[in-house]
Amino acid sequence: MKQWQCSICKYIHKGENPPEKCPVCNADASKFVEINKAPTLEKPVKKESPAIKPGPDESEKKEVLKPAPAIKETGLKKIESLLVKHHAHPVLVHTPNGILPAAVILLLLAWIFDYALLSKVAFINLIFVILSLPFVILTGIIEWKKKYNGALTLIFKLKILAATVTSVSCVISLVWFLIDPKILSSPKALIFIFINIIMLIAAGIAGHIGGKLVFKD
Repeated sequence: MKQWQCSICKYIHKGENPPEKCPVCNADASKFVEINKAPTLEKPVKKESPAIKPGPDESEKKEVLKPAPAIKETGLKKIESLLVKHHAHPVLVHTPNGILPAAVILLLLAWIFDYALLSKVAFINLIFVILSLPFVILTGIIEWKKKYNGALTLIFKLKILAATVTSVSCVISLVWFLIDPKILSSPKALIFIFINIIMLIAAGIAGHIGGKLVFKD
């Protein structure tokens, strides 16, 4: 059975023909490449050429074919390759994905029980999320460009949108709380909570898509 590999996300499909759409990254059939072509059994016919006696100097001049030297990456490109190789983005993304649920739960508890201390703890958690986001976004962009050739299929558009919504919601929440620390006791508390729930959902969607790309299922 033939095997076809998606040139964008490296998903492997088994069948006589590539799928119309990649189930992982939604790339079309033109992005699939057959990876297990059977080797041809026909042996090339050798043509006998008349023997040519080498001249006095020709026998000593034998060309040695050397493989072309690999192009070494330096500077920023080398750093980017190392970040992708050592999975910097999947590692760093665990920080916001782990802290955000705790922060939102604390905000909900602070709102329900009118307990200011919990809201302050949630605020501190959001600070750590904000500090980690630039590194998460930067490594995500590097991985997207180097590993997935900057493809803009549906799955990548959704991941970019989810990451943007998460970042913007987090900044709004943090700044709003900084301006008005008693927001959870005000009439606008429901709007504030809604923004944080949207932030958590968007982070979950981005994480789910990232897992789909990594595990190819």
